[in-house]
Amino acid sequence: MNWLNSEAFTAFDQHIMWSDMIGNTVGLAALALGWRRSIWTWPAQFLSGVILLAAFTTAHLSGSAGKQVVVIVVALWGWYQWQGGRGKAQDGSVAVRFATWRERGLLVAGAAVGTLAVGGLFTAFPTLSWDPWPDAYIFVGTIVAMYAQARGMVEFWLAWLLVDAVGVPLNFANGFANGFAFSGFVYVIYGAIVLWGLRDWWLRSRTSAQPVLEGAAA
Repeated sequence: MNWLNSEAFTAFDQHIMWSDMIGNTVGLAALALGWRRSIWTWPAQFLSGVILLAAFTTAHLSGSAGKQVVVIVVALWGWYQWQGGRGKAQDGSVAVRFATWRERGLLVAGAAVGTLAVGGLFTAFPTLSWDPWPDAYIFVGTIVAMYAQARGMVEFWLAWLLVDAVGVPLNFANGFANGFAFSGFVYVIYGAIVLWGLRDWWLRSRTSAQPVLEGAAA
């Protein structure tokens, strides 16, 4: 798997590796598929996680590799959730909705507790992360966003925006320093897709999602 961490090309004096480019491009496709409420968003996220896991493992970046393992597991769970949730919307797609206030509180509390726990772990073992607390925030925020996406919550996109707010500068800095420059550029595109996706899910959540009766025209 060493070819994954070989150079694909050079842009603006930055060496772009195959793993960084392929893994993050598939990740972008996964987010776009999530915007369209396609169930294929989860296999795409799974594939992106597998590629980046192999790349980080080969590059001996154990902390980044460990995070991809969690992403892979959540992607499998999200796929299962959406398989069971199909047909709830009138057009036969996955239904989306705003979270309840209780669910929002649990998401925020989970993100806060998770960030403290993961940040403490990264601080105790510096080899796991280049920047412990921002990295922990992005890691936990990604998990929260994927969980909200699996439950069809519009807040999924808001969680991604909060991740992007820290992820863009951090990935530019760490990407350039550690050979994963493409990650920094991709996070900017993530931001644009998130805004479009938020608008689409927001509008769809305002439409009543009554199940289609068996035998009725869809």
